[in-house]
Order: sequence, then structure tokens, then C-alpha cells
Amino acid sequence: MAKESFDKEIQFLRMLVLTSGAFSRQQFAERLGISVHTFDKTIRRLKEVISSVHQHLPQEQSKEFSETIRFSYYDSTDPLLLFLFRAKSVKESESQRITLLLAAMNEQSLTTMELLDMYCSSLPSDLPLPDEKTIRSDLKYLEEVGVIKRELGPRPFRYRIQDDLIRSLSDEELLDLYDFVDVMANTQVPSVQGYLLRDGLKKHLLRNQVEQYAVEPFLYKYHYYSRILDEAHLFTLLHAIRHRRKVRFLYFSPKSEKSYASKNTNPLFERDTEGKAEKTLPLKIVYDHQYGRWYLLSHGREGIRKYRMEGITQIEEDESVDEVWYEEKKNELTEKIRYSWLIDTGRPVTVRARFYNPEGSEPNFVKERVMLQGQWGQIVFEDEHSFIYEITVNGTTEIKPWLRSFGSSCEVLEPAHFRREMIAEWKEIQSYYESV
Repeated sequence: MAKESFDKEIQFLRMLVLTSGAFSRQQFAERLGISVHTFDKTIRRLKEVISSVHQHLPQEQSKEFSETIRFSYYDSTDPLLLFLFRAKSVKESESQRITLLLAAMNEQSLTTMELLDMYCSSLPSDLPLPDEKTIRSDLKYLEEVGVIKRELGPRPFRYRIQDDLIRSLSDEELLDLYDFVDVMANTQVPSVQGYLLRDGLKKHLLRNQVEQYAVEPFLYKYHYYSRILDEAHLFTLLHAIRHRRKVRFLYFSPKSEKSYASKNTNPLFERDTEGKAEKTLPLKIVYDHQYGRWYLLSHGREGIRKYRMEGITQIEEDESVDEVWYEEKKNELTEKIRYSWLIDTGRPVTVRARFYNPEGSEPNFVKERVMLQGQWGQIVFEDEHSFIYEITVNGTTEIKPWLRSFGSSCEVLEPAHFRREMIAEWKEIQSYYESV
């Protein structure tokens, strides 16, 4: 995963996709909370990444920046997701060092000092030489992310590329593995690490002269760009949860006019931001499949807090907390969201809805969907034409989109005020389709 933060690039790519490039440079800069000059620098940086990613491809396969970020209905992962993670995965100097280190370990296992000697001998004379501590830090990072492996044996330790998987499988087996990873990465959450594995497998297969069509057997729909981009914070938060640590970040609510704020080191150029500095203890992460959104549920000075992960920037881990106190707050959250359809902590209310069976349809896809997605709700009455579904939830706000998605196959019965809300909404929708 990334060694650097790339909040600005995340927000930029999100806006670019959602607006289809309709904003001007000034509008982009204002929304991001940066100057037009910084915006232009970001564009140049992303263009450099594109050229470096595709510089080894034949001319017909190389991509321009505009082509890379263009919208494709069936391809919402290759350009934006992998492009983003390459964009800020490591600094330029780190990228150069790591590339040379990996090249040196490609065919043999080497010690830290042997790697340092090989690296220094291959550097141009005008560039500064790294020290042993820097090389050890790079090796530690590569070992943590699973790229290299430390061999068993006495000191000094020897390191080699960890490619046992691809070396032990045939091309046919690798294709089967690629198909599995491709399906899982495109249909399950979280997905980022799956996409990175998918990308590595694809490159290896293409280097082995496997036909291109054999590596692209499936097409997918229903991608949520924000879901994929927000996973940049997911593993940081999961690490904080596992180690019972608080986190600090700058938060921009969905209602905020800005989605990012530049970090100014020069006091003369400091500006007010609309983000709010938060310090909180992560307890749970929830994914809303209906809208493709990630939520962080945590405990702060004001009790249980909820954050949309798309508004989190500049995230850092803070101090750890007592295990007993942590479990107490976790149990408190569990009780509060016991009847939450998603993350609502309002007062519990019992919802009853009648679902109508489709005429002449076998199997009954309406009932199957209710049974699959209805969580802890139960069918309390059923006849040949319909069935009544009942569930207790914290408020009706979060369950409403799900019930509404059934259209005329669903009728809300109770509570009365919720039924009136649904009637009013359907009347409003009907008015949109009246003759002009």
C-alpha cells in the first residue's frame, strides 16, 4: 500500500468522474481548496505517472492522460484505481531505489550490504548515495507489503523476490487464478488489494506471451468510484482498530463546499479551511452497498460519531487506549446500532410492508430478494398473491431506499406516518410524468 498520502488526488479523481470534466480549472481549484497553480502541478504530476506507467508498452498501447481518465462503462478500475495507487505509492527517489533493488534481487538473494554496493555502483555520479539505514528501511517496507522475502539462515540475512506463487503454477493455472481474482475484486469489498494482485498477474501473463483476449474474459457493471477510492483509508483504520489506537484527521462533511485543504507550510499563504480537525477512536467500519459508501463509526468527546470516509483527509494514528475501556465503548456502539438498517442510532420502530408476488414468474424473485437482503426481518403472513414482511429498525430513513427500490411490488403498511411519507413521494414522482 501507499507510503504517502494522496488525499488531493483522490478528491480530484472523484470530482473528475462525477462531473465528467465539466468544471473549469478555477472551479476545480476552488472545490479542492487549493490554488490554480497547485491544481496545474497536480495535473502535471498525474501525466508523469501515466507516461512512466506506459513507457514500456508498444506505441499502439500507450495512453494519453485524457484517454486514461475518460469514462468507460465497463472499465472503472484499470484506469482510475491502479492509476491512483501508482500515482502516489512512493516518492520519486524511493521509486528509483526500489526499482533498482528489485531488479538486483530478481535472479538471486542478496544481503543488505551487497544490495547497497550494487545500488551505489549503478547510480550516476551526480546523484547522492543512500546509506545503509535507508536501504534497510526500503527492505523492511518491501518485506511488509509482501514483495520480498527474507531467507532462513544465519546473519547477515539474505533477501529475494517473493514470486513462489507464479513460478510454481503453469500458465493455465495462472489464468484460472487470474479469473478468480478478477471476479472477487470486482464483486467483493474491500477490493484494492485484489485489483493490485490482478494487475500483477495480468502483467506476468502478458510477459509470458499469453494472448490478450485470454486475460480479459469478463465485463462488469455497477462500480462505485467512491467505494474504490475510499479504500485508501480503510487499511489505516483497520490497523488502528486492531491496535486500539485513536486517529486524527481533517474532516469535510458532505455538506461542505470544499472537499480538500492544502497543507501550507508558509504562514504568509495560510488560509481558512472548511474542514474540521477530529480526534476519535475507531470502533467499526460499515459499507453501504445501496450507495457505495464507506462509514467510520467511532467514539469521541461527544460520544458515538459517524463519518463518511470520502470526507476524511490527512489521517494519522494517535495514542492507544486501555483494552477494557475500548471494549466498553465497542459494546456501547453495538447496542446503539443493534436495530440499525445501516448506521442509524435513532429510536426503534417496527416497519410492516406488503410485497406482491410477480405474476406468472418462477422463481419468485421478489421473495428471494427480500429473504436475501432483509437482514433480521421476518415474513409474518403469506398467501398466493403477496406476503407481509416485518422488521424493527432504528428509524425509517435508511430502510426507505431499499423499500422504494421494489417499486409497485412493495406497499408500506406501518407505521402510519411512514406510509404517508411514501404516498407523498410517489405522488411527487407521478407529477413528474404528467402530460405537459
